[in-house]
Amino acid sequence: MTSRSAERGLLHHVELWVPDLAAAQTPWGWLLTELGYEPFQSWAHGVSYRLGPAYVVLEQSPAMTGGRHERRRPGLNHLAFHGGSRSQVDDLASRCPEHGWQLMFVDRHPFAGGPEHYAAYLQDGAGYEVELVAA
Repeated sequence: MTSRSAERGLLHHVELWVPDLAAAQTPWGWLLTELGYEPFQSWAHGVSYRLGPAYVVLEQSPAMTGGRHERRRPGLNHLAFHGGSRSQVDDLASRCPEHGWQLMFVDRHPFAGGPEHYAAYLQDGAGYEVELVAA
């Protein structure tokens, strides 16, 4: 088995088109680096962050239509990341407001996904949702 076939089926990258690249870099850059991602690429309309073989792209594409992401419409609802231990997820959730994220489902946190699912659900100012799942 080659390393290429060992990667088959794994997520290669996610590209998020954002309405304001500069505004998106604050919350996303903070969160992704907290999760272990490192800056990867940068160009006039975008940036990316990499962890292992996968990367996340933020791009303000000139071809984009519309001005705001709506997670309840067809398409991407949210991205879910392994957030580490429960205490690591709690730590990120407690610091998220100072970095452009709001904690969602506050009345059900950290069990908004059910009694056996410990996670923090965050939303940035452009309407993108992230779920940080505890191990």
